[in-house]
Amino acid sequence: MEQLTLVLFERMGMLLILMFILTRIPLFRNILDRDINLRTGIAFAVLFGLIGIVGTYAGVAVSPEETGSAFWVTSLAPNEIMAHSALIGIVMAGLLGGVYVGAGAGLLTGLHAYALGGLAGVSYAFSSPLIGLLAGFVARFFYEERIIAPIKAMFIGVFAPILQMGVLLIVTTSSETAIELVNRVGVPMVITNSIGIAIFVAMIQVALKEEERAAALETQRAFTITEMVLPHLKQGLTYETARETAAILLRELQADAVGVTDTERILAHAGIGTSRHVPGEPIVTELSRKAIRTGTIQIAANREQIQPHHSDLGAAIIVPFDQSGRTAGLIKLFFHSPKQIRKVEVEFAYGLRKLISSQLTSAMGEKLEALMKDAELRVLQAQINPHFLFNTLNSIVTLIRIDPDHARHMTVQLGHFMRMNLTMTQSPLVPLYREMEHLNTYLEIIRIRFADQLKVECVSEPNLEMVLIPPSTLQPLVENSIQHGLKKKTNGGWVRIELKREGDAVRIIVEDNGVGIPGGLLDKLGTVPMSGSGSTGLGVHNVNQRLISLLGPEASLTYGNRNESGARVTFVVPYGERGMEGRSQ
Repeated sequence: MEQLTLVLFERMGMLLILMFILTRIPLFRNILDRDINLRTGIAFAVLFGLIGIVGTYAGVAVSPEETGSAFWVTSLAPNEIMAHSALIGIVMAGLLGGVYVGAGAGLLTGLHAYALGGLAGVSYAFSSPLIGLLAGFVARFFYEERIIAPIKAMFIGVFAPILQMGVLLIVTTSSETAIELVNRVGVPMVITNSIGIAIFVAMIQVALKEEERAAALETQRAFTITEMVLPHLKQGLTYETARETAAILLRELQADAVGVTDTERILAHAGIGTSRHVPGEPIVTELSRKAIRTGTIQIAANREQIQPHHSDLGAAIIVPFDQSGRTAGLIKLFFHSPKQIRKVEVEFAYGLRKLISSQLTSAMGEKLEALMKDAELRVLQAQINPHFLFNTLNSIVTLIRIDPDHARHMTVQLGHFMRMNLTMTQSPLVPLYREMEHLNTYLEIIRIRFADQLKVECVSEPNLEMVLIPPSTLQPLVENSIQHGLKKKTNGGWVRIELKREGDAVRIIVEDNGVGIPGGLLDKLGTVPMSGSGSTGLGVHNVNQRLISLLGPEASLTYGNRNESGARVTFVVPYGERGMEGRSQ
């Protein structure tokens, strides 16, 4: 028994070598991914059936008198059976391919065993497809696992020889010869087949880990190269950015040349064939146009499919990349020979395409979001309270009859105010001195309208002129104080603007001695637009939203009432470099 076990192990080694080679076949990946159709199912059933036949030929012929030593047995005597490792192929067919692949492989192996003859020919022909069928059913319990664990596979493999020996005893009606031979070959077959199945599963796991490790390395390489080329591609596809991109790819990859195109022209070419490249040359090869049209990677396997034509360039991978779902251009990786385009190069090309496309789409989304935000801010900044405009025009009409000089002055100041309101919206942040000029232009108009009814005072610490602030911030706040706080004051009203530094920030306070803010509105002001007759609530809301968008939540407006009378609005803006950071946001 021990001698038979050792011989079976020796011969099983050759079978395992064959199986190791099998794990390197690209088609084998389909069965691991359970991507099996009728055609591939038949192919795998035949393949594992052949493995089972090889396992039979690698077995040992055993008779009651002796244990044979021949390697390639073509027929068996009526009192002989084959101690074999054919069950490795049958069980693995069921575990990997399912019921039909397992049964098919078992049927093919069983027919071969029947053709060999011997005491077990008929029983092997029946038991082999049955074992493949049962292995396929058992595999359904482990469907969530990509590949079954070796220890589980070994446990399943123990029962396959036991079942085969049991069928043998049933078919031969437990003759003395059958019992004797089963006693001699049963244990060696259980040991060798179960361990062989476990080893084969372990080899598959090693192959998968190697593949996953290689894929991880290629993904990392694709990430690194994408980070290098994205700053150029984000600027748009021009001759300059394409040239920089091609140079980086040629340096980082093992390609013999690299080309970059848009959807119509070849923009850059680096490496072999550069002398034949004409910037702006139209794309003429059908394979490149197909890549642009379909958005799928194409493999050029001959010189006729390559542009520019060069005797040292015989193959290429044509990689389209997208932006917002539309093909934006091509990256072409050229090689001397099609043999240089291995699976790893193709996988890298797919990873590179995916990363560049997703990053360009993301960059486009960020750009559109920034443009929308900028447009929204410009709309907010450009909004003028229509009531202020109408009241000013009515005042001008009245003054034209009674005081033409003041009417002329007010008209000039209104023109200045409107012009400044439009020009200041061109920048998200402006120096504080420009904001004060804008406010003073507004106050000139107010002083003409209200004469001595109110007083406006501005107090500022020195060296704050260049502090950055969103344009049209102070004017709506002062207008709100005049329009609401001082509405019922016929004289003695005042508005005070104070600017003072507090560490790395500048605090700005706008207060008045009017009627104050009703308690129910304190929490709503600035957060939601307030409406009403002559309301400046929309302007105050806009100011608050722009402060938060450009400088952060800490710059939001804070409302309160003075102890004596009137209201107070405060906010802070960054001082110095922090203000410049806000400008870049």
